[in-house]
Amino acid sequence: MKKITAIVAGSLAFAAQAQAIEFNHIQAEKSTLGFVYKQMGVPVDGSFKKFSAQLSFDAAKISTAKAALDLDVSSIDAGSDEANDAVAAKEWFNAKAFPRARFESTGFKALGGNRYEVSGKMTIKGRTQTVTAPFTLNQQGNNALVDGVFVLKRADYAIGEGSWSDFGTVANEIQIKFHFIANAGK
Repeated sequence: MKKITAIVAGSLAFAAQAQAIEFNHIQAEKSTLGFVYKQMGVPVDGSFKKFSAQLSFDAAKISTAKAALDLDVSSIDAGSDEANDAVAAKEWFNAKAFPRARFESTGFKALGGNRYEVSGKMTIKGRTQTVTAPFTLNQQGNNALVDGVFVLKRADYAIGEGSWSDFGTVANEIQIKFHFIANAGK
């Protein structure tokens, strides 16, 4: 009986290793990076249209996983041309002085099943903070859907300065939502 159990366990371990895939390419053109903030208590959706992401993720080798995201802040879609121009201005993202935001991972953690957590350094407007984002990874052959949500505080990055620093009009918490399509072997 012990021998049969060992054979079954070994076969399952081998099957799991055979299924392990390193996802190392994000299809930015098929992926989305959005946000939700509250303005005067009302949720408002927005997104960023231009970003690139790098990934090296194998669930069987999570200690070596890496991710990075570079975001063109002037590609923001806040719902109207007027809103887009306003948030690109100096008081908000100051896109002329700080055209890019960047996230670089420092570590990954398995949470069980298809759930994970990535921690790293987020830099916006020259200010860097540590962020942690839970996500799910649903494998579909050589592709994976990577979905997550986390919260940034705009005050940590001086997003909304001067009269906009009051959180009564625009809330401090900004929910960031990402949906990435990852591939293996590209």
